[in-house]
Amino acid sequence: MLRTKSGLPKHCSWNLDRENGKRRVRFRKGGFATYLTGTPWSDDFMRQYAAALDGVKAQANNIGAQRTLPHTLGALIKTYLNPASTSLLKTRAAETQRTQRNILENFGEEHGHKPLYRTEKNGRRIMLLSSEHMQAIVNGKASTPFAQRNFLNTVRVMFQWAKKEGRIPDDPTAGVTREKVKTTGYKTWTEAEIGRFEDTHPIGSKARLAFALLLYTGQRRGDVVELGRQHIQDDLLIIDQGKTEGGEEAHLEIPLHPKLAEIIAATPTVGVKTFLVTHFGKPYTAPGFGNWFREMCDAADCPDVSAHGLRKATARRLAEIGCSALQIAAITGHATLKEVSRYTAAADRKRMAREAMAKLIEGGW
Repeated sequence: MLRTKSGLPKHCSWNLDRENGKRRVRFRKGGFATYLTGTPWSDDFMRQYAAALDGVKAQANNIGAQRTLPHTLGALIKTYLNPASTSLLKTRAAETQRTQRNILENFGEEHGHKPLYRTEKNGRRIMLLSSEHMQAIVNGKASTPFAQRNFLNTVRVMFQWAKKEGRIPDDPTAGVTREKVKTTGYKTWTEAEIGRFEDTHPIGSKARLAFALLLYTGQRRGDVVELGRQHIQDDLLIIDQGKTEGGEEAHLEIPLHPKLAEIIAATPTVGVKTFLVTHFGKPYTAPGFGNWFREMCDAADCPDVSAHGLRKATARRLAEIGCSALQIAAITGHATLKEVSRYTAAADRKRMAREAMAKLIEGGW
């Protein structure tokens, strides 16, 4: 059995579950993809691996059988994912595209053979995949509300696009609801967690350089992995952010923080174009960097935080020293001020609470 550089069997790779921050093993070969559970190389894991290989063979033996059937869910998904289509998927950030593509491919593997509609003699098309069917599928994901939300949001956009294009008569997600999830998103790093990471990974290490690039720029991991010395001009970091969820881009000119400059100067780098490279000397992909940085966080006893949480910590720090939402956005590159305003509001409440308590004490109460 071939053991790859990642320590996994051939055709397997580590993937970070964005809902809970845990790593999962994904098997992918020849268009067939599935997730494997359990400890890699254990008996149960290898049984799943063997079944996945059988799945590839089964797909090869039936090639074209499902994908060429017209008016099926599988055919619609294939058209939607085609780079030549007019779908909005191509306007999303690269990581969002990857996540939504995985969701749709898994949806197609389970239900792709099912017809979407039938055509009556008078030419009228009747939807066979109804909102009741979709509601049952969504309800079946209730045990994982984050995955349920992402699934419904992804397929809803696809079906709305298909209806607008005239590919289906009705949108089967119309009226479909999901379990509401109350969350603040990725956890913001506390000062204690920042201190633990810095104590564990000294200046001069790749982990500390990655940490500093995240903390002192406030950028997403997908932008940080592309940063190199060519982005530093006259003590400024020149950053052209990649596309966000809404497809926006931003050009930023951020003053280089003295601590970041110190860490860059003290860290030996082998990357020609980027500060951060893999042990193969290649630039990181955003997911690959996220998986590696997760391990660095675990080593520092920071299991509940992530690379994106440092972006939020930057915004928190800026808010706590009195920066406005617009000032924060000038560094982080947020397209809207809604999320940034949460940090300034929280900082204002903290500041006013201290002032109010001081007045209470001064008043003798």
